[in-house]
Amino acid sequence: MIHPTAIVHPGARLGEGVSVGAYSLIGEHVEIGAGTWIGPHVVITGRTRIGAGNRIYQFSSLGEAPQDKKYAGEPTRLEIGDRNTIREFCTLNTGTAQDAGVTRVGSDNWIMAYTHIAHDCQVGSQTIFANNAQLAGHVHVDDWAILGGYTGVHQFCRVGSHVMTAVGTVILRDVPPYVMASGNSAAPHGINVEGLKRRGFSAEALLVLKRAYRTLYKSGLTLEEARVRLEEEAGTHPEIRPILDFLAVSKRGIIR
Repeated sequence: MIHPTAIVHPGARLGEGVSVGAYSLIGEHVEIGAGTWIGPHVVITGRTRIGAGNRIYQFSSLGEAPQDKKYAGEPTRLEIGDRNTIREFCTLNTGTAQDAGVTRVGSDNWIMAYTHIAHDCQVGSQTIFANNAQLAGHVHVDDWAILGGYTGVHQFCRVGSHVMTAVGTVILRDVPPYVMASGNSAAPHGINVEGLKRRGFSAEALLVLKRAYRTLYKSGLTLEEARVRLEEEAGTHPEIRPILDFLAVSKRGIIR
């Protein structure tokens, strides 16, 4: 299922049922899982491993060298999971030796046109990246996050699970789980109620998270004071635990 105009290096490893479209190029160190469809004019190079059942559309570039002046040709990697959709003109780069050496994208993600995922980013599963979402290097995006069109994330920032950002959001600090954010620079605007309902969160869980949001953002407490109060509540309300875990690893501070 390889188009006669495609160029697939003999060293590449393609699983059963992989389809490679016209004029696409697959490099020597690439591994592609079963049933993945690759459209025309796609370039997949570098030490790139792609799982099963993905759909990669035309003019995307996966596994190219990182856009980092410190990169000196080290054998860094790009790893992509299963059942992702990667639309037109997306760019996903390999990692750098200065970090983990690998850029990772999980499974079941919906990555729309012109998205850039830079070196050493760690993206979870079930995320949505709308058109022109841009991640700088070393960014972490957790499961179920939704980045609106033209969202830009500064290097080393973290975006928590179930976050949703509005169009044109500029993220310069970390965004805790469940929060909706918008603006330049991003500010919090409540929790992602509709998204959480769709994912099966109960009415009681939503009330708990709304109270947690008020504690974090509306109580007048310092961040440390808010953490102490949330810790007290987390014992009986496990929905709060992801917020505390996120705050424990946040290094850039959270949007306020």
